[in-house]
Amino acid sequence: MTTLPLMQQVLGDQWEQLPPALQKHYQYGDNTDTGTLDIDYPGFMQRYLSIMRRLGALINRRGKHIPTTVRKQMRKDTQHWERSILFPDGDSILFKSYWKYAGGNELIEYINAFLGLRMAVHVKDGHLYYEGRHYVLKLGSVLLPIPEWLVLGHATIEEKAVGNECFRMDFRLHHPLFGQLFRYTGEFHTTEAAGRLDPDRGENTDNR
Repeated sequence: MTTLPLMQQVLGDQWEQLPPALQKHYQYGDNTDTGTLDIDYPGFMQRYLSIMRRLGALINRRGKHIPTTVRKQMRKDTQHWERSILFPDGDSILFKSYWKYAGGNELIEYINAFLGLRMAVHVKDGHLYYEGRHYVLKLGSVLLPIPEWLVLGHATIEEKAVGNECFRMDFRLHHPLFGQLFRYTGEFHTTEAAGRLDPDRGENTDNR
């Protein structure tokens, strides 16, 4: 079993081009990001996002400067993510996923045991870029590709260091017919030793 960070496996030699703040964000050990998110989407997406939320995907509330905590943990070759978003009225949303290396410079982020998004990752000028390839329907060991335009459109993420300790991220979904359907962006600081994620809270796992 490798002890390399999953992102280092994906990036290969490009890992060394990442600034320290992003390498710390993707370190192998348990860690926590703390910061705030701005979340936005057009009004016609509300019902659709509420359905997607029941499947474990995305966030179905808008807001600015929403306190957010992201806990990450490696279990064997899988990285588990747990995002906790706390709104001013006291409501909170827990958005969980897990990442698997997909070969080459690609990974798959699963929102549950069946649905995921395959993305290619590269580094340019010290920034980390993700480009969606297609969505994935996982049926046992079979992965069926689903074109992006049939679901939520093309996914992109850009991450860049802010000094030596913080990073800024920008996630967008853009549909060829309907334009930008979803965006969240925020700035975070990473600390080590987050503690283990609690499987009793419905954490996604894949031990196969």
